[in-house]
Amino acid sequence: MLPSESETAPHSEDEHIGARAMMDAGVLDNPKVDAVFGLHLIPGYSVSTIGYRPSAILASGDTFAIKVSGKQTHGGFPWNGIDPIVSAAQIVMGLQTVVSRQLNLTKEAAVISIGSIHGGNRENIIPENVELRGTVRTFDNQMRDDTLSRMRITAESIAQASGAKAEVHFLKPSYLATVNDANLTEQMLPTMKQIAGQKAILVPKSSASEDFSEFQQKVPGVFFFLGSTDPKKDAATAAPNYSPKFEIDEASLAIGTRAMTALALDFLSLP
Repeated sequence: MLPSESETAPHSEDEHIGARAMMDAGVLDNPKVDAVFGLHLIPGYSVSTIGYRPSAILASGDTFAIKVSGKQTHGGFPWNGIDPIVSAAQIVMGLQTVVSRQLNLTKEAAVISIGSIHGGNRENIIPENVELRGTVRTFDNQMRDDTLSRMRITAESIAQASGAKAEVHFLKPSYLATVNDANLTEQMLPTMKQIAGQKAILVPKSSASEDFSEFQQKVPGVFFFLGSTDPKKDAATAAPNYSPKFEIDEASLAIGTRAMTALALDFLSLP
């Protein structure tokens, strides 16, 4: 089971943002929404190429923080304390066995990554606490629940084995996997192919995440990718999203506008 609200740590950002805030404001209810469509520009594909997938296309996204508490002591006398740095290092390695040894990866992929470690301020002092922060990505919501539960058990047990204590917090906001409605995707594929000049291709899943998935919990939805690389350039070497070298061919903006407009109009014309 996922941690209850009382078990989660506060997040520095306002969790009432994006899709959730829009839904709370009634965006799906007034007027009543029957389907949702979303797109994301993506380098690596030339302009006018549309990438689709009639199932999970983006992963869930969960952020976590683990506070490992020990007992401060001098580095020359580690037996007088409890070393949270060693426990934290063991937790980092132990969390990787959640994916490699505890999850059924023939069902779906999963990722647990540690992005930051903070603890201590001198080379000869064993600190009182260490904090780990990272992200979890899955493509199946039941696997997500199982992964988060196993992470908690693994971290707490490893810390306990050395006399330390681990507190695992899953932070807000978090997002479920973006799973496209298969029937809606099939219905709208002719539209995507027409807009893309038949360059609508089946793409692999991405371990990025999107709060578009919040809409999909309420109504059928299709999220797709739109190529953004200048056709004169090598798409294979294009800088990825979030890179300081990221750039787009602005022709993709017009194509994206046409795609979203056509999808809405053609959906409304369905029998």
